[in-house]
Order: sequence, then structure tokens, then C-alpha cells
Amino acid sequence: MKFAICQELFVDWDWEKQCNLIAEIGYKGIELAPFAFADRPSDISAEQRAAIRKTAEDRDLEIIGLHWLLAKTEGLHLTTNDTGVRKNTADYLIELGNLCADLGGDLMVFGSPFQRDIEEGMSAEQAYENAAEVFQNCLPLIAERGVRICMEPLTTKETNFINTCEDAMKLIDMVQADNFVLHQDVKAMLGAETESIPELIQKYDTKVGHFHVNDSNLLGPGMGETDYHPIFKALKESCYRGWISVEVFDYEPGAELIARDSFRYMKDVWESV
Repeated sequence: MKFAICQELFVDWDWEKQCNLIAEIGYKGIELAPFAFADRPSDISAEQRAAIRKTAEDRDLEIIGLHWLLAKTEGLHLTTNDTGVRKNTADYLIELGNLCADLGGDLMVFGSPFQRDIEEGMSAEQAYENAAEVFQNCLPLIAERGVRICMEPLTTKETNFINTCEDAMKLIDMVQADNFVLHQDVKAMLGAETESIPELIQKYDTKVGHFHVNDSNLLGPGMGETDYHPIFKALKESCYRGWISVEVFDYEPGAELIARDSFRYMKDVWESV
């Protein structure tokens, strides 16, 4: 199994220091938050992209893709009735797709809860139609760069649009693009689903393109109450071949401790099931 980590955890670290530690611990992949490098993808030059990629590759690390796609942006939204904003959002996702490919990645996780919330007075069906239009307008060009978008369900505490794997599959079926797939996140599944995580892994095993690990306490795997033995057992039985990527939201214990403890726990559990 290939383990990766989301790098915005290393808030004040320079890129080389991040890569050094991540590789030393044993991770093989890094997942980038675009805002950690620039305000917009267009602000990252071709030379800078090549340098970012080389720094990772020199340490036998792969930049697997991007997440937090619309974080810290303005004037972008997935479900809005404003056609201009939807067009700008599709164009921005194309920019991100180019950045992702230039860095060597092939996936982008669409979470961005605030930029997808259903506006007051809008029906859920209209929100789905608006979102489908955005993705239909950007996915073909993103596909040309070999990049997928992974749609992430989030809890109702975070957003009122797409809270379950079933919700995400409804949108995926509407869009009908080979490079639009399901993303599963442990924290989100713990907080939004009625079925168990192993059941959800098995149910959607042919649809999942990426998998985030964390816990309901917002820390990494093994740092909360969630037992990962049945989760990793289900991933093994489903023959999942993608990345398992650590994404945390509480940085208080410190980046190095979180990264080390999460990796050690995942490795032990994976080898035991």
C-alpha cells in the first residue's frame, strides 16, 4: 500500500524541509494544498513548478495531486445560480488541473465546503444541475492532462451539499466523465453515513479514486478512537490500489509527531490485517 500525507500540516516549514521529513518517515506521496504555495495557480511559474517537483522526486517522493482546491479563493462557487461565477470556477479548476499535471500528480480532491453550499432558496436539484455543468465544462480539458477530480462527501457540519457517498455518486452519474470519481474520507464517513466504513468501502469499491485517513477528533489515524483494522481489512479485500493519504485538521500536537505517529500506526495495522 502507498501512504501519502497532505502537506499543509507543515504550516511554517519550507518545501525542502517538508520533503526531507516526509521521505525519512517512509511516506511515498505528498498531497498539496495550492494555497500553501501561491494565491493562484497562475502565480506559480513553470520554473517553480519544475523545482517543486524535482525537490520531491530527488527524495523518491511523488506529488500525487491537490486538495483544498477552492480554499482561500474569492468569487468562485460550484452550485451558484450565477453563470459567470460558475464559468470562472470551471476555468479555475482547469488551471489547477494544469498545475497538478505539471507537478506530476493525477488527482484533485474536491472538498471546498464553503464554495459548494446550496444558496438560500435554491432547490437541491438545481444545485446538482449547476455543479454538473461546472464539472462538465472543466473535466474534458483536465482529462487531457491525465488528471481526475475526486468528489468528496462532507458532513452536514461542513456543508449542505453532498454529504454521503450516495450523494456524490448522484452527481458523478449526472456528469458522466471517466475522470470524475468518488473520494472517501474517514472523518466524513464517521460523521455523515448510516452504514459502516467497511460497508461503504465494499459498496463503492469500483468507484473510489482516492482515500483520506484521519479521525473524528481531527487528528491522524491512530490518534483517536477509530479502529482502523476493519477499515484497512476492507480496503485490502476490495483490492484498492490507490493512495491512502493522511489529512488532519488539528495541528496542535505538531507536524512531525502527527506525521510519525500516523505512519507508524498505519504500517502496523496494514501489516496485521
